[in-house]
Amino acid sequence: MREIASVAELKSLVGQEVAVTDWVGISQERVNMFADATGDHQWIHLDVERSKRESPYGGTVAHGFLTLSLLPMLVESAVSMPNCRMGVNYGLNKVRFPAPVPVGSRVRARMVLLEVEDIDSGAQLTWKVTIEREGGDKPVCVAESIARRYW
Repeated sequence: MREIASVAELKSLVGQEVAVTDWVGISQERVNMFADATGDHQWIHLDVERSKRESPYGGTVAHGFLTLSLLPMLVESAVSMPNCRMGVNYGLNKVRFPAPVPVGSRVRARMVLLEVEDIDSGAQLTWKVTIEREGGDKPVCVAESIARRYW
């Protein structure tokens, strides 16, 4: 866990890889729950037998947006700002899903701090987050994520 105490410390980290998370498993149960939560019940995510037969991936795969939805949890698991009273997701600049996430895979995130801007009572942080699959040769998600932290 990387602990960051202040905005000044954040600013000193711009351009650097700040943290790499632990691996997180992607189970069929997680995929099914995401499908129910979002209403996206496409067979490549849910129908194990059909996916084995017909999918180019040889089995079910996680939704791209499920992978993206892990971003806050991954960041919070690897970066702590104990003096910060509140943090909010502000948005995304760019998101791509270069490779699939087969069910049963494990993923982790690498976080590079791109920018820190002062805002009232805090800072706006722009992160480049690259989510990689264990054993994969391409990232499964690359996103520019914007968060606001308030002190």
